[in-house]
Amino acid sequence: MSGNENSQRQLIDPESQLTFEQAYRWMLLARILDDKFASLYRTGKIHGGVFLGRGQEALSASIGVNLRKNDIFAPLIRDGAGRLAFGESILDAVRTYMGSSLGPMRGRDGNVHRGNLKAGLLPMISHLGAMISVVNGMLMARRFKGQSGMVGVASAGDGMTSTGAFHEALNQASIEKLPLVVVIADNQYAYSVPTSRQFACHSLADRAVGYGMKSFVVDGTDLRACLITLHKAIARARSGQGPQLIVASLLRLCGHGEHDDAGYVDPKLKVSPLGRDCLEVAENFMLEQNWATHSSLAAERAGFQKQVEEAVSQVQREPAPDPYRENWQALATQSLSETPGLSNA
Repeated sequence: MSGNENSQRQLIDPESQLTFEQAYRWMLLARILDDKFASLYRTGKIHGGVFLGRGQEALSASIGVNLRKNDIFAPLIRDGAGRLAFGESILDAVRTYMGSSLGPMRGRDGNVHRGNLKAGLLPMISHLGAMISVVNGMLMARRFKGQSGMVGVASAGDGMTSTGAFHEALNQASIEKLPLVVVIADNQYAYSVPTSRQFACHSLADRAVGYGMKSFVVDGTDLRACLITLHKAIARARSGQGPQLIVASLLRLCGHGEHDDAGYVDPKLKVSPLGRDCLEVAENFMLEQNWATHSSLAAERAGFQKQVEEAVSQVQREPAPDPYRENWQALATQSLSETPGLSNA
């Protein structure tokens, strides 16, 4: 399954069986990749943090399948499904996590700071609130060049909404009427801080009116609802109706990272509708609709597991960057010289 195939596709029907099945496959692949990364982390094969998207795959995949080639996507640490659906390959994901010099970041950066600028997939900045303004800047640059028809999507967490960068970026996007969609995964905790200690409004969607933005609220555990909502919001932004805000309610079904046991999560949330596993919800829906059987789902899983194992095996044989031989020029400016005194022509 190639992410590039999806990024080339121009139109989708968010309510069709085909779209649902495609999105489900990205969810499943992301879950299997995450499980493998967690295993590699526990055995000391991955340096740095490992942050899983478990419980957020339906929302993330719905972003990727609704975007087109030439759109912009700024994912966060739990957006593995969206990255894959937007075009990231399994090899690129594994190479970055394992520090291969053949990866898109050449093993230079932290394992979650990966992307492909030319393809519109932005490497995440650690200061999470900053990503929305980066998307704004890229959309403005394309406007100045006379380009149109694209959309920029920036992922956000509920904790990010408490930063000054979040408010400044939404204010700018609204004033400039940028084709921006901000997708907030309200997973009930900013690391270990519950939402009740983060904001006093009933819903984060209430904030949209202050910026003159259209808002959407969606059940983040329901793949079909996420596909439809993302489709509507992205279509509105693409048609010139300004920035859109989506708030998806869900629960992170793991710790903040693999170093965190999430002991602070209220047990009542785990057994509430928010605690549903979106992957299981999607699989049950497909079974109910006779779109799949238990054996076909098992075969799909086995196929992806094989692909992931093969990718990890390949990357484990690849070299890490050699600090004495590495060309440390910025990846996006290979044609420019960073040596003082030399011409940049």
